[in-house]
Amino acid sequence: MPTVPTDSTDFTAQHKPIRGMKRLLPYFGKARGAWALALLGTVVAAITEPMIPALLKPLLDRGFQQGALNLWIVPAALLLLFGVRGLSNFVAQVALAKVANDGMLALRRALFGHLLDADMALFSRQSASALSNTVVYEVQTGSSLLINALLSLTRDSLTLAALVGYLLYLNWRLTLIVVVLFPAVAFVMRSLSRRLYRITKASQDATDSLAYVVEENVLAHRMVRLHAAQASQAGRFRLVSDTMRRLAMKSTVASAAMTPLTQMLAACALSGVITVALWQSNSSGITVGSFVAFVTAMLMLVAPIKHLSEVAGPITRGLAALERGLDLMEQTPPESGGHYAQERAQGRISFDKVSVRYTEDGAPALDGVTLEVAPGEVVALVGRSGSGKTTLANLLPRFVIAAQGSIQLDGHDVRDWDLGALRKQFAMVSQDVVMLNGTLAENVALGEALDRARVRTCLEAANLDRHVAGLPMGMDTQVGHNATQLSGGQRQRLAIARALYKDAPILILDEATSALDTESERLVQEALQRLMAGRTTLIIAHRLTTIEHADRIVVMDHGRVMEQGTHAQLSALHGLYARLHQTGFARSPVPGAALEGEAGANAGAGAGAGAGAEQAA
Repeated sequence: MPTVPTDSTDFTAQHKPIRGMKRLLPYFGKARGAWALALLGTVVAAITEPMIPALLKPLLDRGFQQGALNLWIVPAALLLLFGVRGLSNFVAQVALAKVANDGMLALRRALFGHLLDADMALFSRQSASALSNTVVYEVQTGSSLLINALLSLTRDSLTLAALVGYLLYLNWRLTLIVVVLFPAVAFVMRSLSRRLYRITKASQDATDSLAYVVEENVLAHRMVRLHAAQASQAGRFRLVSDTMRRLAMKSTVASAAMTPLTQMLAACALSGVITVALWQSNSSGITVGSFVAFVTAMLMLVAPIKHLSEVAGPITRGLAALERGLDLMEQTPPESGGHYAQERAQGRISFDKVSVRYTEDGAPALDGVTLEVAPGEVVALVGRSGSGKTTLANLLPRFVIAAQGSIQLDGHDVRDWDLGALRKQFAMVSQDVVMLNGTLAENVALGEALDRARVRTCLEAANLDRHVAGLPMGMDTQVGHNATQLSGGQRQRLAIARALYKDAPILILDEATSALDTESERLVQEALQRLMAGRTTLIIAHRLTTIEHADRIVVMDHGRVMEQGTHAQLSALHGLYARLHQTGFARSPVPGAALEGEAGANAGAGAGAGAGAEQAA
């Protein structure tokens, strides 16, 4: 079964929660006022706990003796006690909720910001579903679990300390029997929390795999139905679901084992206390009130001990979820660029002995390519599938990094350019048009200030103004998920309008007219002619109508430049171009299918040649 690519670290059982907490401090430690209120409320609530058994001692020793104790003291004290306790718990919970939400917001923003600038290789190692799961669900679940667990940990630890202090005050000998319980509980919690952490990490990977199966089948729903692959895909889903079920049961067993084990230890301590207390009552005359107060306080220890035994699970799961986002940021460096910047490049491009290899043992995608493109020149790249055309184009905006050689724009190596300034020089129109969920106008002006008059002009130049005028809300119409309600030709023209709006000096056309009907292709070609005017243009295409008017045609094969020249010159050579032309590469009605091999290689290398390049444009 295919598995989702992951980027998770091999965590061992020696997970250290303290280290995890320190990593989260920059995000959850800023709300100091809320932390202080939460701590104050928790301390006050914890102090009120031993006051309950403390009221029982005078009540039993003197309360039933006529006149020995004021009638209203104990009831009034109870009302005051529970009022203070309730208010303190309320303040602590609200304050910690603010800490959790503020921290979750800060971490989510940092994660999403990192994704926007992360190295392209990340998107080949992790699926879209895994990344969205980390940013949206893991952060929220982890924050909720961790903060609530920390509240319980703090409150119950302080309550435990207050009750133990009161027990020591009442009878230090009996208290020693209770204290013996703590190391045993700590050992149980430590052992089971290690197991929980390992199971939680495995569960996260299984969740990513399940989301990946769903994502694939949603995106490829037509292909799955066409090939009657429902049964095999249901089998994939069932296999991963069964893995998640087994892991969930293991986690439940590990969590559930903590409570009975700690309760059994508490029962042993209680039995010992009762035995010693009965012996002491005969020898030292311990009062009924003291004994009842001691036993009550000791029984009150069971609840915080139980909560503390259970808190390891939520803390472990919360930390594991949140650390996944932290690991994503720490292990994936952002894209790096230089400092050279230019407002508008002339468009002179130079490839000097450039080589690209996607895998160490695989064939090179580009092998020592040398090519010069003059400002304003229109160059068409042609060749068989996998010859390196798209790879060559993706080197320019640094969607692909060359292993050897240099690529220069206006005499400066693209590695020396500031990435923002470099990508500002390029617009791209590809066969895989990507639109964001927003209005038509917002998609045209993507990344720039929205100028409605300018958008309208670009729509007219892209031959899309009549269609937009017929929509109920015009250019303010919501395009929906990837503009699927538009036809293929309309989406291509919308991409051309976007490129026109950007007004970049260099244009990359990657199969921009593939798989279009004759009428749509004519409208797109007209729009492309307007777009190409005065721009350095690289055209990747199979159709003769797209490349015959190019200033130069560059023929590639196996990652190398084989021939260069005009259509007439190359046809007269009777070489590779002529053979490609004779086999019908330029007349194929649906040439986009021939690019699957090369596009797949680029995607595997994290180039993002299709969707990523279109978004950058």
